Order: sequence, then structure tokens, then C-alpha cells
Amino acid sequence: MLSDGGSFMKGMVLGGLFCLVMSLLSSFSSSTESDSQTADHHHHHHVQAPSKDDLKLLSDSQLQALTNQVRVYCVIMVQPKSLLHWAAVVDTWSKHCDKSMFYSSESSKALEALDLNEKDDWARLRKALKHAYDNAGDLRWFFVAQPTTFAIIENLKYLVLTKNPKEPFYLGNAMKSGELEYVAFDSGIVLSYEALRRLVDVFNDEDKCPERGRALWKLSDDKQLAVCLKYTGVFAENGEDAEGKRVFNSQSLSTLITNSMNENPTRVVEGCCSDMAVTFNDMSPSQMQVMMYGVYRLRPYGHDFHDMLMFNPPKGSDND
Repeated sequence: MLSDGGSFMKGMVLGGLFCLVMSLLSSFSSSTESDSQTADHHHHHHVQAPSKDDLKLLSDSQLQALTNQVRVYCVIMVQPKSLLHWAAVVDTWSKHCDKSMFYSSESSKALEALDLNEKDDWARLRKALKHAYDNAGDLRWFFVAQPTTFAIIENLKYLVLTKNPKEPFYLGNAMKSGELEYVAFDSGIVLSYEALRRLVDVFNDEDKCPERGRALWKLSDDKQLAVCLKYTGVFAENGEDAEGKRVFNSQSLSTLITNSMNENPTRVVEGCCSDMAVTFNDMSPSQMQVMMYGVYRLRPYGHDFHDMLMFNPPKGSDND
């Protein structure tokens, strides 16, 4: 009888411990899920362009209003040693920006740029972004690029067409280094007005966003940018088309196609690039000229190019 009572008590204790453990696990799981949902609410990791079906829901007047308000300030970082690339960008895609400004490490007699008199990459980028913010006027989107990058500005405008620049967007080709998520500079960086406003504010806090950096090892300028933005609650987001394909590319179009021919011989184009690609990188000056021909000038006779949206180059541009 005593033995039966002891077994009963032991069962009661074990049962109670089991219920307690399950209760704690359930509480921990709910807390983790809640934290995860909160994090997901603040950390957007994918920004997709609207689909044609999305646009069909908008009236003609709404489309026209969106088209008129999406205007881009291009911040192009150059140096005299990249003179040929610099000249190619001047002559090609930069003319499709609503405002393009070249920021140089030193003055150049050959081409016009704002001389920031600064050799350090990160310090120079800070000065350029502060200047762009101060001189943006009514422009609310900012595109930061290197002279080896080719950009299709119309596709960039399409990507952010339905996004509100009063919200903090920081997007491009999102990468990860340890725990840090950042947008790779070689593929181009897009900042909304609100993201740039927060960034310029944190420039004043040397503890959070030092101008020269105080780490044992020096961060690249794109990673340093991500660190400073992270302190303001702005996180890196990956730019994608409506099908989820990336639109910011760190390689040239020829390299991407060559790789796709080897890896996807039956679906070369589908495996290579998005139809709405915004950037290609590692481009030679001659490749940029060829891209201009293919993107803006080549027109098969009889093809109807009328679409739901039309982004024209700014007035005064002599580009196609």
C-alpha cells in the first residue's frame, strides 16, 4: 500500500514537472515568435517592383502622378584615375538621372566634378551624401554609384514607383558579412529621402558613425554606411523584380550571360538576368556605349513600345 502511494506521489511530481516544462517551452516559443514578428516588422529584407497586375489597379491619373513624382538624384563617386570610365558615365546613363552629380577625390581639368579634397573613401562618401541631401531640392530618391557601374534609371524608377520616400528605404544588392547586412556599393545603392535624412543626422554622432573609423580593421565604405544606418533603424533590403529575381548586379551583362550559358544552357536569359535589371557592374567604357545602344537606341521595325508607363529623360538631356 505504501509502495502504491509512493508511486502515486512520484507520478504526481513527475507530471507536475512535465507540465511546468511544457508551459515554459510554450511561453519561450510565443516570446520568440513575437520577437521574430517584431523584428520582421522593422527589418524588410526584400523590396519588389510592382507587377503589371498591380499597376492595372491604378487609374491613369494615379499612374501619371507616380511617374511625375519619382525623380532621382544620382551621386556618382569618381577619381581622376578612373577618367575613361568617368567620361563614359557622363556620356551615357547619367543623362537619364533627373540630377547627376560627380564627386571627386581631387580636381580634374578634363571633366567637371565637385572636388571634395578627400582621399579616404568613407569620408569622401559622407561628404558627397551630405552635399546631395543639402542640394536635393524636391528630389526624393538617391542613387549612389561607382564609375564602373551601368544603370538603367527607368528601371530604378519602376522599382520604387509605389514606394513612399518618406519611409526609410536603403536597398540594392543586399549582402551579409557576419551579423552585418549591407548593400554592396559595386551594384549601386538606393536611398530614400527619409533614409538619407536619418543618415545625415547620425553623421553628427561620432560614437555611432565616426568619420574616420576607430576599428582595429578598416571597414569598406559600403559596410560603414550600413553600420551608421543601422543605428537609425534603417536596414539593408534586396531589390527584386515581381518574380523575385535580383535587379542589382555586381557583374557585367556579358559575364552574367557567359555564366548562364554554362549553367543554364536551355534557359540562358531566364537564368541570367531580370527583364527589369537596374544595374550591371565591372563594365568597360566601350561596353557602356554598347549597352546604351541596346537599351535605348535599338528598335525593331514594327514593334509597339507603348506601355503603361513612360519615363522620359529630363529636359535638356541630349540622350535618347
